[in-house]
Amino acid sequence: MPKMEEYSAAAGAAAIEELKVISARLRGKTILNVNSTAVGGGVAEILNRMLPMMTELGIKPRWELIKGGEDFYAVTKKFHNAIHGTRQELTPADFQLYRDTLKSNMATMNLDADIAMIHDPQPAGLIDKKPAGAKWVWRCHIDMSNRQDDVWEFLKGYVSRYDAAVISAPAFSQEMPVKQFQVPPSIDPLADKNKELSDEEVAAIMRRLDIPTDKPLITQVSRFDRLKDPLGVIAAFKLIQPYVTARLLLVGGSADDDPEGSEVLAEARAAAEGNSDIIVLCLPPTSNVEINAIQRASAIIIQKSLKEGFGLTVSEALWKGKPVIAGAVGGIPLQITHKYSGILTRTVEGTAYWMKRLLHEPAYAKRLGENGREHVRENFLLTRHLRDYLLIALYLESGRQDFIHL
Repeated sequence: MPKMEEYSAAAGAAAIEELKVISARLRGKTILNVNSTAVGGGVAEILNRMLPMMTELGIKPRWELIKGGEDFYAVTKKFHNAIHGTRQELTPADFQLYRDTLKSNMATMNLDADIAMIHDPQPAGLIDKKPAGAKWVWRCHIDMSNRQDDVWEFLKGYVSRYDAAVISAPAFSQEMPVKQFQVPPSIDPLADKNKELSDEEVAAIMRRLDIPTDKPLITQVSRFDRLKDPLGVIAAFKLIQPYVTARLLLVGGSADDDPEGSEVLAEARAAAEGNSDIIVLCLPPTSNVEINAIQRASAIIIQKSLKEGFGLTVSEALWKGKPVIAGAVGGIPLQITHKYSGILTRTVEGTAYWMKRLLHEPAYAKRLGENGREHVRENFLLTRHLRDYLLIALYLESGRQDFIHL
């Protein structure tokens, strides 16, 4: 792991000094994070990078994982989709399975900490075992703006008992009897997925992965999830194929808590079958350097999400100076100002139009990428993210009701 000072080049020396000043008031405090998987997805990725930084600052971080069977993750995937606004049918047995699984976890987990941050719906029910005197935060990474009422009411019964809630964008806020803070996610500029790579390193990785670079690459990097709309990306690319010379690459992996991944991967491969200019590639969740190289080798990055909590792949691509075409949903518009730092779309046809236009106007595409990189530098680096979390911890520790909201 890089040392704190190594982030100065990307984030600025003032940001590092600010972290040191804030963390001095939390030195020796234990901060616990709980989520459902150690690999795959943005939450695990951020925690893997952020917790060593906390240690360097004199804080005592801990990380626990809840455990469950395939049936539990099938139910919580329904929760995830329902909170995003995709109608799901849930039975009383589904809700009881959730309660029983959380109860089983509470019997074995060590939840002792001064402050706990509980991520997303899967572990929300752990609040039943909150230690006396501890401060707990529910950190929701998903878009709740169109949530399904019955699922939200079930979760709200747990969430309302936390000391605070953290959301990624203002539109995600819900009526709750707890303080709410907006904290967008972030990328680590020094992580394997984002660090600088030479042209030679990029070329070598592309050869190793057997991805041809004889044509401009249009790439979507994401988990194989229906809400990421890989079939819509394929449909948009097929619309422009008669007019451009390009290749489409859909690359992603799976996560332990997503049982639908293999189904969506099979659907994408079926839609691409017989088209030599469409590549569907499944990589292990630890393929960070490979993803970095793929993004750097691409002419355009797509993130055609139908629903999205934030969509860190957008900031990852912008950090590399790439033009990004992305769905105008969830937290993506926080990262992209349309036609200035990227392109926002809502339809297959709109996505196709911008694919074609950016391929035909490389100077404009380059300018979008340059503007996007500076926007990420100012707003979406890990140092800012950690600062926000530490300020929330200070608020909770202070017990003051007049503390300035983030």
